[in-house]
Amino acid sequence: MTSLAERLVPDELWELFRRVVPETVVIRPQGGGRRRAGDRQCLAAIVFVATSGCSWRQVPPVFGPAWPTVYRRFARWSQARVWARLHRVILDELGARGELDWSRFAVDSVSIRALKGGKLTGPNPTDRGKSGSKIHLVVDRNGLPVAVAVSAANTHDSLALQPLIASIPPVRSRRGPRPRRPGKLHGDKGYDYPHLRRWLREHGITPRIARRGTDSSQRLGRHRWVVERTMSWLAGSRRLHRRYERKPEHFLAVTAIATSLINYRRLTK
Repeated sequence: MTSLAERLVPDELWELFRRVVPETVVIRPQGGGRRRAGDRQCLAAIVFVATSGCSWRQVPPVFGPAWPTVYRRFARWSQARVWARLHRVILDELGARGELDWSRFAVDSVSIRALKGGKLTGPNPTDRGKSGSKIHLVVDRNGLPVAVAVSAANTHDSLALQPLIASIPPVRSRRGPRPRRPGKLHGDKGYDYPHLRRWLREHGITPRIARRGTDSSQRLGRHRWVVERTMSWLAGSRRLHRRYERKPEHFLAVTAIATSLINYRRLTK
């Protein structure tokens, strides 16, 4: 392993990844053959692509495996939902250490341009109708990503709220049962609909959603700013500045890698 690969995939992150990656049985033909590229080297190259924003063809040879091998491993792991499971196992570690604050969550979204089209893209009303996708994110009180989803850019935020909240997994806690619902949920005026407030209350969540034409954005923004900060953290994964992946599962995989890295950094503090 090179120093670059070790920096991108430290030992603790590698041990967490080993919990979720499916075991590969390698059957070599009689007489030998080329040795299979290591999973850790491929993972380091994938993290490099996600954080640097380079194309798959630009993966530097310092990692070892060639770019087609790295991309095939990424595609295979995305199909097996490895990245979603990695996000989940890191959440469990955070919960077991008492790092997640379930007292209040915040929800928001950000739209980005889709350069190659594909499913879950649509005309972006904030970008002159150009094709784009929207990332929906819910974070805890400290801004740690708990659930993420992807939709077309022209999907209204209100339509994504219920499936996003329903996707919050039961997470380990320091003591007692696994929590799954926050005490309160903060959102901007895009979520100001009576049926959403009613649905949240039915699920034991107190809505703290700005009311159109009534509530001041500054007053309610003192709790919502954490999700906006997390959106800026997501931008640290430069592969999310634009959507380059045509397949939606690949784009969702990149978002899961980015949220996993954000949460992993909290583990190492």
